[in-house]
Amino acid sequence: MGFVDYEVKDKIAIITINREKALNALNSQVLDDLSAVLDGVDTDVVRALILTGAGEKSFVAGADIGEMSTLSKAEGSAFAKKGNDLFRRIETFPIPVIAAINGFALGGGCEISMSCDFRICAESAVFGQPEVGLGITPGFGGTQRLARLVGPGMAKQLIYTAKNIKADEALRIGLVNKVVPLEELLPTAEKLANQIAANAPIAVRACKKAINEGLELDMDKAVALEAEIFGTCFETEDQREGMANFLRKKDDPAKVKVVDFKNK
Repeated sequence: MGFVDYEVKDKIAIITINREKALNALNSQVLDDLSAVLDGVDTDVVRALILTGAGEKSFVAGADIGEMSTLSKAEGSAFAKKGNDLFRRIETFPIPVIAAINGFALGGGCEISMSCDFRICAESAVFGQPEVGLGITPGFGGTQRLARLVGPGMAKQLIYTAKNIKADEALRIGLVNKVVPLEELLPTAEKLANQIAANAPIAVRACKKAINEGLELDMDKAVALEAEIFGTCFETEDQREGMANFLRKKDDPAKVKVVDFKNK
């Protein structure tokens, strides 16, 4: 679809931003294409998504500067809202989303990766928020998600200096979860996605909801939310079969079977 490819592989799917000649930069069309692809994800089948960029050089090199250069104040705000609405949708998407970062993740590229549940990157990946060097601020959530992920002090340093960092530094500060050779990037992401997909889908989705919403609450309200979500799991066949299988293993390992979680 336009600048975005979509491939389903059993219970996982791969979304590839495919604007390789422009280093997968985000313009309005790419944002619209991504939104349309998300509309088409069948969450009754797909249990985890991988988001990556086409080619070996770039995950997403940023928002399209050519498009942004002529925007008025109102148009700039509208463009930021368009990106923020999409990234927030990724962040709150019912199923987990893994960013597989294969190169440059600058500006909007860093920001879209931070809207994913976690990030795996190639050794060649480069991260940064270069906006102040262009006379603007991060506009797709960079000032908010980066501070939440790596702490306010480190976020301010990266944003104020517009300094890029390499994969090893991104791992050290907690911006990414794992660094692997480029040729192992997608296999590693697919392995993680399949590990997620093998678990009870209702429980995985409930965990995502509890973590995301709980982070916005004080601790008393957050644990109350967790308890409520925990309780809803006891209305599912996944919980009954999962616990029954655990008890079978405890009583007689020979009775253990592979649980095929089917509930959505």
